[in-house]
Amino acid sequence: MPDFRCSVASVEDAEPIIGTAPTDPEILLVECPGPWGREAVTDNRLPEVVRDHLAGLDLKVFLLRRYDGSAGPGTHVFHASATADGYDVRRAVLDRPEDLVGLDLGPGSATLTPYDDPLWLVCTNGKRDRCCAEIGRPIAGLLSEEWPDGTWETTHLGGHRFSGTLLALPSGLTLGRLDTATALAACEAVARGEVPLDHVRGRAGRSGVEQAHELHVLAGGDPADELVAVPGPPRRQSCGDDKLKGTMRYEVRALA
Repeated sequence: MPDFRCSVASVEDAEPIIGTAPTDPEILLVECPGPWGREAVTDNRLPEVVRDHLAGLDLKVFLLRRYDGSAGPGTHVFHASATADGYDVRRAVLDRPEDLVGLDLGPGSATLTPYDDPLWLVCTNGKRDRCCAEIGRPIAGLLSEEWPDGTWETTHLGGHRFSGTLLALPSGLTLGRLDTATALAACEAVARGEVPLDHVRGRAGRSGVEQAHELHVLAGGDPADELVAVPGPPRRQSCGDDKLKGTMRYEVRALA
């Protein structure tokens, strides 16, 4: 199926997006302009010593670049740790990428300082999945007009089939099935502290069940309801991989 698009198939099958946001409690975002390979953290233009360092970290690493290809001055780095409300985000602008090696990521770091402005991280790694590039890049271009400092293209967020998808910080809200007609309004809602339920996959940094429960309540569900993960049908989840993989959906547990 040379014209297969995983995002189109997911919509046609009415696959639920709830509870599919990244679950990582700690993430590191590193500016890395230029092309990225399929395994972006190890296939990029950063110095070899930096690539090796990032690959060995025990946390999730995303690479960042500007939509217009610009870079610097310096190398932007963001470190985010999950909280009850989203993420605590801290930033540094390093003189050179090699300064990442040995960078103190702890809460008392003298290099990293609090960063409270919005960040819109749009998944665009076409080497990983063409839906991300085809749908994500125009969204990144649109958002960069409104938030030139806060908009970045990023490597694989997970869930190519929910393209266009982005991670919003500091809220942690992960949006999916965006396009250029809906992305700006959805992000403006997030910036106002709202949750655009039509496009929210979940709040990153939490388990899938926790993400689904929050959205269940926001949609009018009873906070006392218990949600459980239920296996969904196996499906092809990527344009670049024809293997069938398991899926998951979340349902209210029925009373005995």
